[in-house]
Amino acid sequence: MSDNQAFLDHINKGYTTKGDFLTMGAAIYNGETITNAHVKVPLKTLNRHGLIAGATGTGKTKTLQVIAENLSEQGIPVLLMDIKGDLSGIAAASSGHPKIDERHEKIGIPFEAKEFPVEILSLSEQDGVRLRATVSEFGPVLLSRILDVTTTQAGIISIIFKYCDDNKLPLLDLKDLKKVLQYATQEGKKELEKDYGRISTASTGAILRKIVELEQQGADQFFGERSFEVQDLCRIDENGRGIINIIRLTDIQDKPKLFSTFMLSLLAEIYGTFPEQGDSGRPELIIFLDEAHLIFKEASNALMDQIESIVKLIRSKGVGLYFVTQNPTDVPDGILSQLGLKVQHALRAFTAKDRKAIKLTAENYPISEYYDTKEILTSLGIGEALISALDEKGRPTPLAATMLRAPMSRMDILTDDELKTLLKKSKLIPKYNEEIDRESAYELLNEKIESAEAEEAKAVAKKEREKLKRSSSSSSRSKRTSTTEKAIIKVLTSATFIRGALGVLNKLLK
Repeated sequence: MSDNQAFLDHINKGYTTKGDFLTMGAAIYNGETITNAHVKVPLKTLNRHGLIAGATGTGKTKTLQVIAENLSEQGIPVLLMDIKGDLSGIAAASSGHPKIDERHEKIGIPFEAKEFPVEILSLSEQDGVRLRATVSEFGPVLLSRILDVTTTQAGIISIIFKYCDDNKLPLLDLKDLKKVLQYATQEGKKELEKDYGRISTASTGAILRKIVELEQQGADQFFGERSFEVQDLCRIDENGRGIINIIRLTDIQDKPKLFSTFMLSLLAEIYGTFPEQGDSGRPELIIFLDEAHLIFKEASNALMDQIESIVKLIRSKGVGLYFVTQNPTDVPDGILSQLGLKVQHALRAFTAKDRKAIKLTAENYPISEYYDTKEILTSLGIGEALISALDEKGRPTPLAATMLRAPMSRMDILTDDELKTLLKKSKLIPKYNEEIDRESAYELLNEKIESAEAEEAKAVAKKEREKLKRSSSSSSRSKRTSTTEKAIIKVLTSATFIRGALGVLNKLLK
């Protein structure tokens, strides 16, 4: 038996699956693509999360595109984070190319150009379905972790939420939250102290500064209504294909706090609302986090703990998370250990640090008798990757250097006109892009303060009136007394009175 045949048997045995699967491409051995040595990933294991890594320009985005297309074909909805703005072309069919045909001939899979159902979403002012969430939906624990506050400050945030719940004050946006914090140490200080204990002005001031920091990254656009319902990410089109939801994030690359806030709230909402799926054999939703290092860039320890917990638990809801980044070391070890599918594109060894990273990366993959992992990591070409997945029993598959299949959709962005046409077809834009600013904590507290001020003004006016009345009465009595005295003085000093008095004296002296 030739070495190539032995390798083919090795791959086919390791990647045999009874259920539905995605074909990633064909395995490479000794620099040659072995036709029909197909590398398959069972749908059953796709909720075990994954990693797509590699240096810039090695084909990570196209790999993401291939997986998203094939998931859609299988009726599985997808959510993509489009940080670089190069994924909208999934909505248009590939124009084809002789090199694509040549690649697929080597792999042993026919190439077919297709377009896929796409929904464009947005966190900011960019065109697309607006994604929002209310402050109340975050809850005090998650909000405290995002703001990275102290234990004492987290306790105050919990009191604020409890006060709003008890007094039916909706917390919808950051304006509401700031108003309640200010009220707690100013007009409503006595009210809150009576029922909830003393709240420090210094602590509320620190929380307000954290909120302002979040606002400066654009979070004021994210918090509010109408709140996005995560079930709308799981739609299927009329042909049974999963909708590919693309979130345009090109304008928040320099706002990691907003990005991590959004992602954490989304994952928490999905975990809190999706039913337990059990072993259904296929995922409900796959989420790709492009430029994943942005999630972890400024995350506090508390926030990291929250992310790790969600990654561990969310797969039971049938949701798979796929981190796309340049180097596996960008992903914390606690999360990296949870990832079942690893697609590793080429890494470059320009520095001692790069060589160390390659050595660490190689240790994350199964030992193979057919590959020197450290060597092949630096020699992979564009559109080639090392792949290790999980089989249907949850065991690691053989390591396979793989020539990846080409995307069926366009490997470029939509034109402005094509994008406008796509947005006009959206069924979610009419639902979510209407701006709602209903009466909430901000307005209700302002009314309460104005009412209290009006009552206080009435009380002050009443006191003033009573004071004036008393003053007027006293003045009247004083005036009457003064008039009587003047009359007596007038009599006593009159000429008639004086003459009479002198006459009496004369008589007495005689």
